[in-house]
Amino acid sequence: MLPTREEILRSVTFKTSRSGGKGGQNVNKVSSKVELIFDLETAVSFSEDEKILLRSRLENRLDAEGLLHIVSQEDRSQLLNKEKTIVKLINLLKRSLVVQKKRKPTKIPKAVIEKRLKNKASTAEKKKNRKVVDL
Repeated sequence: MLPTREEILRSVTFKTSRSGGKGGQNVNKVSSKVELIFDLETAVSFSEDEKILLRSRLENRLDAEGLLHIVSQEDRSQLLNKEKTIVKLINLLKRSLVVQKKRKPTKIPKAVIEKRLKNKASTAEKKKNRKVVDL
């Protein structure tokens, strides 16, 4: 179960810096790049099982201290970039917490197998009839 936005934001810190890209002179003056740092260990809204699941699913994105970094610098506004990082984090957590259902093996029905074999035989017959008959 995913906690609320406010609960998630309690274990998050933000870092701002000057970003590159579009924005002209604004880029040189304003710190619009936002880096969200999520500490999985201090997140009290997740149970231990959920933390283990998140750690295993996000292991490639965590740094040496176990922190998750999400960066946004697409917009000229720091506030918009901050919102984008929050949305990215929530989507990432949602995808990581989804537990896939166990697949039940099923048997292929006999009628399907027979239909496939019949179709194969008719195609083979059709191709056989295209050959030039040698007298």
